[in-house]
Amino acid sequence: MKEDQQRPLHLHNHQRNKLSITKLFTNGTAYVILVLLSYTLGYLSHSSSSSPQQQQQLQLHQFTPPPSVFQLANLPTQLDNFRVTAHCSNSPLPPHLVFPTVLDRVFNGSSPYTNFPQPYLESMLKRKRIKGWGSFGAVFEHLIKRVKPRVIIEVGTFLGASALHMVNVTRELRLQTQILCLDDFRGWPGFRDRFKDIKMINGDVLLLQQFMQNVVYFNATESVLPVPFSTGSGLEKFCEWGITADLIEIDAGHDFISAWGDINRAYRILRPGGVIFGHDYFTAADNRGVRRAVNLFAQMNNLKIQTDGQHWVIDTALATRI
Repeated sequence: MKEDQQRPLHLHNHQRNKLSITKLFTNGTAYVILVLLSYTLGYLSHSSSSSPQQQQQLQLHQFTPPPSVFQLANLPTQLDNFRVTAHCSNSPLPPHLVFPTVLDRVFNGSSPYTNFPQPYLESMLKRKRIKGWGSFGAVFEHLIKRVKPRVIIEVGTFLGASALHMVNVTRELRLQTQILCLDDFRGWPGFRDRFKDIKMINGDVLLLQQFMQNVVYFNATESVLPVPFSTGSGLEKFCEWGITADLIEIDAGHDFISAWGDINRAYRILRPGGVIFGHDYFTAADNRGVRRAVNLFAQMNNLKIQTDGQHWVIDTALATRI
């Protein structure tokens, strides 16, 4: 007791501070360390308890490369995503009923060329205004000579350059051929920057009327008939009405989705042994998707693609199955 009392005051203070720190470490820090240690042990225990199968699936998930579009297309569940479906007639119309059917269902039974052009339009239309892209290629004569079509469907027409060229070819070959020109005749946003001479009335561009004037100028009203609807809706209605063709040209939208839809829908109304073909397989536009759409379609349907100039050709009579 005396010895304790004789100890210096600073030694007593040091011992009290050491005791306080020890209590603090014991009550606070130890608890935190205990929690962290428990979490770590639990995590390691869970990882080590994973089955070899689970670890293998994790490794496959990490290192398996993504499938290609052709691998996806070969999967039954994925293939359905590429298909174009619509109700089609089980009884194809004979060729001589194609024009009457379109006149009845689209124009209420009368020709759109009757009393055309109306007086108010005459000053707004050029006597002849022809413009196209690849519209005079040798492919048209090659295919018409080979197929000798009674019905041609042109998907994408604009001012009718290629359709009227095909009229001239069929006349030279003395064929009785009817040509349906499917187009909404709206052009595309900004097209009048390049075609300022195509007039507009109340926001309605006069593409259809100028196309019809071109047909009248070439005296082809008995051979060429416009079908002024979108390509998708028009092709589906052709299929529903039983309208088929021996020769189909695809030259509308140049992006992948548009070209893909047009090719698939048109193929459904192609007569057995017929030919489907189109432009922009070897032009700058193919970068937007035409060539990819054609290649994928041929791959999925085991068809061979032939080329003629800038055009792609799929001949169901001569194509070799791949």
